[in-house]
Amino acid sequence: MATYLEFEQKIKQIQEDIVSAEVRHDDKAVEILSQDLDKEVAKTYKNLSPYQKLQLARHADRPYALDYINILMRNQYEIHGDREFRDDPAILCYLGYIGNERVVVIGEQKGRGTKNKLKRNFGMPHPEGYRKALRACKLAEKFNLPILMFIDTPGAYPGIGAEERNQSEAIARNLLELSKLNTQTISIVIGEGGSGGALAIGVADRLAMMRYSVFSVISPEGCSAILWNDPKKVEVATKALKITSEDLKSEGLIDDVVDEPLIGAHRDKIGAAKAVGDYFLAELTKLRSMSDEVRLQQRYDKLVGIGQFGELEQ
Repeated sequence: MATYLEFEQKIKQIQEDIVSAEVRHDDKAVEILSQDLDKEVAKTYKNLSPYQKLQLARHADRPYALDYINILMRNQYEIHGDREFRDDPAILCYLGYIGNERVVVIGEQKGRGTKNKLKRNFGMPHPEGYRKALRACKLAEKFNLPILMFIDTPGAYPGIGAEERNQSEAIARNLLELSKLNTQTISIVIGEGGSGGALAIGVADRLAMMRYSVFSVISPEGCSAILWNDPKKVEVATKALKITSEDLKSEGLIDDVVDEPLIGAHRDKIGAAKAVGDYFLAELTKLRSMSDEVRLQQRYDKLVGIGQFGELEQ
């Protein structure tokens, strides 16, 4: 059963009316209601606030990394373990084909239902998850395979065990190694990109975000707790943090916005997957047209250009 957010209630009502009309075989009513639905969708989704986009990024029905992998990939083979400690189910690594391209796909997986959420640790990877991702990246580099990374995490797991196994080092190591990895890399925020947990698989030749995804240094809840000690300030924090795809694109912190279906990936998973697949293949073609030296220099220039500032003479 579909889950509707508060601002989607009018859409829910129209869709329920369409179902009733279809049961009655009232084709005229279905036609009129379908037109009403299109208008309501356009009106609702073209005027979303940052907080509403955050809600969409966390929507229970939004496709996760494994959904995209199952839709886009064929002949997929999962890579397990970091060869140091264990396999982390919060990070997925697959070898397979997207279109005619043999690729390595890495993604953070949140899981649905209590059992799977616990298995995937709510999409919060341990250090061994990031080390597994790096192992897969090195494998891709060895065989000159492009890499597609799906970011979707509230953040790296902050538990005692993760800290004992050096969570910060694992993230820092990935930042270093991915910055100089000699193969084509594309990373896409498909839902929630939280802090270092997202950055650990976010260093790439192309960093993009889905239309209704978010990318932030801290969650709005964490921000409101630290700055105001008031959970009611979440909406204010969301706006102030500028975590939406449009905000980050305008600031030059991401390369592109993937144009997922207007009604959202949670309502059209196939359409969302097609948008992701088309973007990946198009950008891969552009990256392959460059020499390794030019591509790596562009990646370097982009990374060192983050956080630039200027000074005004008094």
